[in-house]
Amino acid sequence: MRVEIVKQYTSRLPAEDPHPYRTGAWRPNTVEVDAYDLDVVAGEIPADLEGVYLRNTENPLFDALTGRYHPFDGDGMLHAIRFEGGKADYRNRFVKTEGLLAELEAGETLWAGILEAPALSKRDGWGARTRMKDASSTDVLVHHGVALSTFYQCGEAYQLDLETLAPRGTANLHHPSFPKGATISAHPKVDEATGELLFFNYAAEAPYCHVGIADAGGTLARVIPVPLPGPRLPHDMAFTERFAIIGDFPLFWDPAKLAQGSYRARYFPDLGTRFALVPRDGQGAIRWFMASPTYVLHFSNAYEEGDAVILEGYHQGAPIPERTPDDTPISTFMKSLDMHAMKTRRHRWRFDLTTGETKEAPVDDECSEFPTIHQGYGGKKHRYVYAAVGEPGFFLFSGLLRTDVETGAKAIHRFPKGVFASEAPFCPRKGATEEDDGYVVTFTTDVVNDVSECQIFDARGIERGPIARVRLPMRISSGTHATWAPLSRR
Repeated sequence: MRVEIVKQYTSRLPAEDPHPYRTGAWRPNTVEVDAYDLDVVAGEIPADLEGVYLRNTENPLFDALTGRYHPFDGDGMLHAIRFEGGKADYRNRFVKTEGLLAELEAGETLWAGILEAPALSKRDGWGARTRMKDASSTDVLVHHGVALSTFYQCGEAYQLDLETLAPRGTANLHHPSFPKGATISAHPKVDEATGELLFFNYAAEAPYCHVGIADAGGTLARVIPVPLPGPRLPHDMAFTERFAIIGDFPLFWDPAKLAQGSYRARYFPDLGTRFALVPRDGQGAIRWFMASPTYVLHFSNAYEEGDAVILEGYHQGAPIPERTPDDTPISTFMKSLDMHAMKTRRHRWRFDLTTGETKEAPVDDECSEFPTIHQGYGGKKHRYVYAAVGEPGFFLFSGLLRTDVETGAKAIHRFPKGVFASEAPFCPRKGATEEDDGYVVTFTTDVVNDVSECQIFDARGIERGPIARVRLPMRISSGTHATWAPLSRR
């Protein structure tokens, strides 16, 4: 392995940092590196695995203004590993957002975090609630050969070169009707059948939500307002051949507190859940379908079947986890990031386009989240889902789960104690023609041995463990979302 240090940054975090999401598996990285011909410590890299695995990371350099740091405040850092010819190279880069560059120049924190009041921010900013930093640390995907990094509270789509991670400015997705500083949210979707990018945004002021569609070349083609009764907090979207799907969930900023400038989420289960089926061509009315109250962070897919639309996602049985008399502010905070406390299970909704009725049911009793599928099946009926299994009590992934949604068969791999994985996309084998013919790839962080690896699994046998383990040049922080881009997508 040959390693080149590109840039070393100075951390402004406390020297003795007690925060559970800036220590352990979440210890931030402060150096950008390029590494070539990585060491394979077990197995062999498949020769027919060709592409780039990209993962975004909340990686803070600065403390919160009042010390109330939330892991989603961290600055975006992309980690990328490139496979070709049975070899692998690695590089990582901060997403050079306007906010991060301003704080680096000032040498101090300028914007309030999610757990802090926006009024504390020292400058105007971005996001659905404004006056916060667009950290661009949530999601990453690839559209028309460019990596796009996005933030879940809305901001810009930061573009990076897929091979070098060099910054390439922001995507031109602006529209006069969009809220200021909140162009796009995580999680946009790419329809591989059309090449279109589907995305949404949301805001605390009317108009509260839009769906946007960019063509295969990245040019904004359509903007469709989604009428909502007030500010909402959608986190993900889904799509079918004809529709974009947005959820109106009964977990949103408390209107009474919002009127006082406080952004605190409250659960209103009596309102139930609504789903909007938004015509992608911008023609015709938006169709609304009622469902049981919940909150959904991530959908695995949606598709059309006869006169119905099928949506699959991760239903939360307890969007606001139950508090006990023994809970402290810290334990309550930890529960809010724990998929076990939120009782997250895979769920299916069926929207009848003829009758307007919704039928829904849980389809798995395994607690899991962060799903991926073969990206070529987005918006079409899929058979296989790959998801992360959570570490109880933490926002960490201690296993990978493959589910055959047609038969219900499941396979699971659990990592050794102290080893935590990342979102693991499906990577089609070069020349593959079947949905599950390929690999599942993930980054791991081993806090016991202080190392990180990229582990490669046969998608048809993840329970057998990794078929190859590739050593990274340093231990990397845990992170959130990831994607796979075949080399042919360059």
